[in-house]
Amino acid sequence: MEAEMETGMNQQGQGVGGRAVPQRWLAVVATVWTGFAFTIFTSMAANYSAVWYVTQSTESAMALSLVYVCAFLPQGLLSPVGGMAADRFNRKTIIIIADAFVALVALSAGILIEFNSLSFGLILAVVSLCSVAQAFRTPAFNAAMPLIVPEKYLLKINTLDNILSSVAMICAPALGIFLYTGLGFQSVMFLNAAGAAAAALTILCARIPTVVSEHAASQGAAANMKEGLNALIANKGLLLLVLGITVGMMAYAPIDSMLPLIVSTQFAGDGYMASLVAGVFGAGMLIGSVALMVGNGKHHLVAIIVSASLVVGAATFVAGSLPSGMFAMFVAMIGVMAAACAGFNGPMMTLIQRHVDEDKLGRVMGLFMMCMGLGVPLGTALGGALAEHVGVTTFFMIDGLIVLILGVALALPKCVRALDKD
Repeated sequence: MEAEMETGMNQQGQGVGGRAVPQRWLAVVATVWTGFAFTIFTSMAANYSAVWYVTQSTESAMALSLVYVCAFLPQGLLSPVGGMAADRFNRKTIIIIADAFVALVALSAGILIEFNSLSFGLILAVVSLCSVAQAFRTPAFNAAMPLIVPEKYLLKINTLDNILSSVAMICAPALGIFLYTGLGFQSVMFLNAAGAAAAALTILCARIPTVVSEHAASQGAAANMKEGLNALIANKGLLLLVLGITVGMMAYAPIDSMLPLIVSTQFAGDGYMASLVAGVFGAGMLIGSVALMVGNGKHHLVAIIVSASLVVGAATFVAGSLPSGMFAMFVAMIGVMAAACAGFNGPMMTLIQRHVDEDKLGRVMGLFMMCMGLGVPLGTALGGALAEHVGVTTFFMIDGLIVLILGVALALPKCVRALDKD
């Protein structure tokens, strides 16, 4: 695959809808994703340290759920505004400002913690502010990709997100725990600030084209939102798939937030056992992402999403049914679940990029991120309450069944299956 992409590096190539992309598009992508790698690695180390701090200090599923609510709710509420900004202003500038804001937040938090101000409230404030930045960065970044990458490579480039996240999941949790326990939580925040600053600098060096919709710029905010919503509603299959993925994220989000808790309570695990689970999750995501990247699945994206739902549901059910003496089997199920999770983000992003006009893509991406951002905290809050009532292992089994049913439901509508044929 690398040889094929290298061969096409010096060719101008065709983007979505036959639009020309930069001649040396792969060099641009390499620069952009180098910066993204910095911020993914350092932010994941910080996030995992924060989750483990909350796990140790509260041992509460509701407290962990609240962290995830604060991490996703601002993004959900503000993503439509971020998507509107991506269609009205320079997308590169938006990405740089968002990364610089995250760097400032992390640096400020590190200084406060240095003066003994670490608290549950500070953790909530940091994740909330970073979520605000992501509400603007993510729609701008995803809307910029079809302007850089030839259409036939879109799935492969979109899958880089999963690959970078997977590598970070393998290494970053252990690094975060090491820094947290050895040097203090402030060191993790300073690392996060450095990563976000590095990301902003690399984006600054990249030549990223932008599309500013003059029509959108001349409209009011309400008309902008309505036009983006109409663009999504116009494609019934894409709308149903977005709604289905939203329900799936509502079901999956509590599982993700409760992994440290189930390790601690069901298997009497410590921080390093929890980081092992996170590392295996990352390895599984990496395997699944590489398989997706080297495979020829660009014409079967809906089938990939449906299959991923079925595997995630089955693995989650089995993981929740295991007794306390089967930690190794639990870790294996988490790896299987993670490999299947790679089948969601890249295919979904590629389908949206293929089926939405470029001048409305930022707003549709913003609406999709709103669905994710609101669905995750809602699902996490409901899941946390249910887990407190029935127990975390029983909750895993119930949630696995829900995801299995969703996978079957997504396979039924013809308009959804037709997205692969258009």
